[in-house]
Amino acid sequence: MMPFIIKNLPILIVITPLMFSLIVAVLNNNRLAWTLSTFASFLTMIFTILLCFEVSYKSNISYYLGNWPPPLGIEYVIDRISIIPIMIVSVIGLIATLFAHNFFTLEIDEKLVSKTYSLWLLTIAGLIGLITTADAFNLFVFLEISSLSAVALVALGSKVDRKALVAGYNYLILGAVGATFYVIGVGLLYGVTGTLNMGDLAQKIPALGLNKSVIVAFTFMMLGIMVKAAVFPLHIWLPNAYAYAPSPVSVLLAATATKVSIYIIVRISYTIFGSSYEIYSFESLRYILLYLAILAMFAGTIMAIFEKDVKKLLAHSSVAQIGYIVLGISLATSPGIASSFIHLINHALIKAGLFMSIVAMGYYTLKRIDVKTIAGLGRQLPITFFSFVICALSLAGLPLTVGFISKLYLIKAAYMSEGIWLPFLILVSSALSLIYIWKLIEGLWYNEKSLKIEKIKELPEIYLPLLVITFLNVYFGIDAGLIIDNSFIASDALMSGIK
Repeated sequence: MMPFIIKNLPILIVITPLMFSLIVAVLNNNRLAWTLSTFASFLTMIFTILLCFEVSYKSNISYYLGNWPPPLGIEYVIDRISIIPIMIVSVIGLIATLFAHNFFTLEIDEKLVSKTYSLWLLTIAGLIGLITTADAFNLFVFLEISSLSAVALVALGSKVDRKALVAGYNYLILGAVGATFYVIGVGLLYGVTGTLNMGDLAQKIPALGLNKSVIVAFTFMMLGIMVKAAVFPLHIWLPNAYAYAPSPVSVLLAATATKVSIYIIVRISYTIFGSSYEIYSFESLRYILLYLAILAMFAGTIMAIFEKDVKKLLAHSSVAQIGYIVLGISLATSPGIASSFIHLINHALIKAGLFMSIVAMGYYTLKRIDVKTIAGLGRQLPITFFSFVICALSLAGLPLTVGFISKLYLIKAAYMSEGIWLPFLILVSSALSLIYIWKLIEGLWYNEKSLKIEKIKELPEIYLPLLVITFLNVYFGIDAGLIIDNSFIASDALMSGIK
């Protein structure tokens, strides 16, 4: 049995949440639906851990779906690069599922809760499929699976706030535009190469030189995925989607969805087109990404400073943090891409903790959390407040947290590539983030009116998953070797052209 499982791990991490989503969809018992979803998420994480061990021995695992070899068949590839975002999705997916039960029961119509868990597992399956597939069109299929299920999850927030319907609609339209752009690019590539397998494309494209169809395909594919990744200024769907989605959905999407899309940008750029392809000789392409990243860092931070709705504030903060990740990619160096992978992991932990803290406060108070309704809640919810403070300071880059590790390696890579001016801008942007972080901490703790409110009892099923995320924010800030080593291995593999 075990050899069979090990052999089929690349497909099991996709098929497990996918199959359980079908089972959960027909259930009428909400607690059973949550239990099965938790079990599916746990199995997916176990399979991912087993894959980590396999990849550490073999470096590259290639799986042919239905035993049809590429380029005719669909190939799944697990390597030192892809295992990073797979681990993010599986770990955050499990923690968020454990966290979700109380919130879905409160925020979603009782008849739709089991269907919500079905969409939840479908989103996780789609995200993992995006990472593992080595077929350009199959990637589009998983892009649609993850996007459409995520749109439906966002819209389910309409029981609490009808604005969720508008947020879901905007997410749907812009997501469809992004997907259309991507599939146009794939069609153009297929027209000039006759293949959809990424490894096969990587061998055929350099021989075409600066072919106009290839350049246009590259542009369409990058723009399409940049919409999905909410890269500034293509981020306009993100703030409302995060703000009005059901609370656990905000946690899952903020921690995973954009991270997977950014990974796809990097993987397509270096796997399909390759660092040796002539299109990379144009420095203007790199600097377009660099300047967009800088704009995102400051625009997202400034919007967060003036935002009053806390979930939307954190969404604007995500725009800025995506800017940091894209900045590392734009450096087009091994340390730069490694710093992006480091922040990809660390920001997932940070933002999961922040959203979990804020939505927990909303659950206890039965109010939408803004700068007024949070007044003094920190005194009533000490465990939740403690977790929020740790994750918030991690976002700002406090030493002994994962945020400090991210900023340290990003600043070092920026200085090596561009000199002192770029690290200076990173530090200024990070300093500005302290304004909205302190605004929230001050509001949570220093409002004296809160002392008249009866003490709220914190629930272990809510604060235990939150404490796990908080612990990871500190642990990997102290012992970051696992994240750093694997990020540099992944970066070196991409830069050297290993598929």
